[in-house]
Amino acid sequence: MRILLVEDEPTLRAQLRAGLQQGAYVVDEADNGRDGHFMGDTENFDAVVLDLGLPLLDGLTVLQRWREAGRTMPVLILTARGNWSEKVAGIDAGADDYLTKPFHMEELLARLRALIRRTTGLASPLLQCGDLVLDTRSSRVTLAGHTVALTSHEYKVLEYLMHRPGNVVSRTELNEHIYAQDADRDSNTIEVFIGRLRKKLPSAPIETVRGLGYRLQPPLPSMPL
Repeated sequence: MRILLVEDEPTLRAQLRAGLQQGAYVVDEADNGRDGHFMGDTENFDAVVLDLGLPLLDGLTVLQRWREAGRTMPVLILTARGNWSEKVAGIDAGADDYLTKPFHMEELLARLRALIRRTTGLASPLLQCGDLVLDTRSSRVTLAGHTVALTSHEYKVLEYLMHRPGNVVSRTELNEHIYAQDADRDSNTIEVFIGRLRKKLPSAPIETVRGLGYRLQPPLPSMPL
């Protein structure tokens, strides 16, 4: 999952980046509202962490412009303690949730997981497809109850597919969501990760849809006798 982090304070931005990366997210970042707005307007992100007190262009204006342009990615805003009017303005501008500074990194990660689940129509932090289970809280994958060791990129590909069961996901879309903006994106590496996942998860129904991409096909419900 790919996150846009827009925060101007260098120390906090570094802490947030490290925490998000430990949570298995790919992070792109901006230290001002103008660059943050451009990135959110031209790139695809699974969620945004947006500070409202930004230089060059304030976070509230950034958010309003995104929504006016039809950008629908979930946005978590960061607000100053006790500034209730800022929270109200942010929610009215289209924010999906907010956190008041200071906050614990675990709470930010939990709120992001919830936002992404709601966006994809899922309610539980446990993603399941047959006997394949992915725990978004611990980044743990099990198959028939046995833990499966995955690399970070294998995990990111699987997580993205499991958030969209039954839907075809193109190589381009996978590339956009598992690599940061400045990374060297090669669609052939997606084939490699899919191949590794099939070897490690032989019973996982990862289908190739020729000319379109990949699909994690949920098992058909059993028919009553």
